[in-house]
Amino acid sequence: MLVLVDLDDTLCNTWEAGRYSVLRLIPYLIRRRKFRAFFYILTARYRELEQSREFHTLDFDKLVERVMSKVYAKISPDELDEITELVDRVFFSNLKLYPDAVPFLRGLKAMGARLVLITDSSTKWQRKKLEYLGIKDYFDALIISGETGHSKLEPHNFRLARRLFPDDEVYMVGDRDDTDMRGGKDSGATTILVQRGYFSGRLAKHADYVVKDLIEALEVIKREHEKRAEA
Repeated sequence: MLVLVDLDDTLCNTWEAGRYSVLRLIPYLIRRRKFRAFFYILTARYRELEQSREFHTLDFDKLVERVMSKVYAKISPDELDEITELVDRVFFSNLKLYPDAVPFLRGLKAMGARLVLITDSSTKWQRKKLEYLGIKDYFDALIISGETGHSKLEPHNFRLARRLFPDDEVYMVGDRDDTDMRGGKDSGATTILVQRGYFSGRLAKHADYVVKDLIEALEVIKREHEKRAEA
């Protein structure tokens, strides 16, 4: 059995931690009279980045840096460093595993599953999260878009996982339909959408199952596994 697992907003509260960073950044911007950046955040124009390649391959603090450079062409390097240091500090002070993450990972390991993490963003950022959260050793392989050069908007990373660990029984567990579920479906996996976090209100087009948390996702995998054993 092979289980492909997403990280952000599937195992941990990435978007919530990011929101805290942005909220902490707002008073800084107001004090520095950077009203253009304030209104960029207030009007949620950052959502235009969702389908861009850089959104899926950069660190969160680098995305903030990219946005600030876009809004202010002449922002100083010292000011950028101050902003990214603030964002990084607040982000990791608020980053937490969901309570069901470790029981989910342990349950899969108890079933003898191979686990592959498939995640977007840079290698430095994602590996730092895994070390901080203490879950890196649960995975048999890490596939990170910043390392492969392909985001989860493409099928490459999902197919790479299948080549690394050929198996007839494959599951994909994630929180985003247009990346995790679509990529999993393309690679022949049974797809399980965990509806929570930033993308929880989006329409599920590519999910075989829609669940509310990882405990329910684990139960789906157990049932599917038992069906296969009986067939």
